[in-house]
Amino acid sequence: VAGFVETLLGPARDDEVDKVLGLETGADDYLGKPFHLEELLLRIRNLLRRMETDPAEVASPQTLRFGGNTVDFQTFEAITPRGAFTLTKKECALLRLLAERPGEVVSRAQILQIVWGYDVYPSTRTIDNFILNFRKHFEEDPKEPRHFHSIRGVGYRFTP
Repeated sequence: VAGFVETLLGPARDDEVDKVLGLETGADDYLGKPFHLEELLLRIRNLLRRMETDPAEVASPQTLRFGGNTVDFQTFEAITPRGAFTLTKKECALLRLLAERPGEVVSRAQILQIVWGYDVYPSTRTIDNFILNFRKHFEEDPKEPRHFHSIRGVGYRFTP
């Protein structure tokens, strides 16, 4: 949504180079200016329809195992070599999002939209703090992460 708003408010960019760059950096779609309102609304409707998934269709694993760590998404319990602890609902949601896209860079905008929802946008620093906590809990050496990687200016990547 944030990138979408930037596109609406930013300067006209309809060159092929701009389209390719936008799609390469993770955009789901690209609509150059000027645009027709009806086309914009249809694209939004299509994006929202693609985001709606039936839980029965997408079998998400209830347990995640990586690097000697185990996370149970049903009970919010995590077991690491340092011990067991309980994750918050948001921590579980963020961890699940990253785990469902291993090796893929997930943008801050995607994280905010999927984990926090459309109506609530905390500071992007909040996401940084969640990742720091994940590193403290799950990484052997939090300063040299093997699983939770920051991609500067873009987002985060999870490597199981």
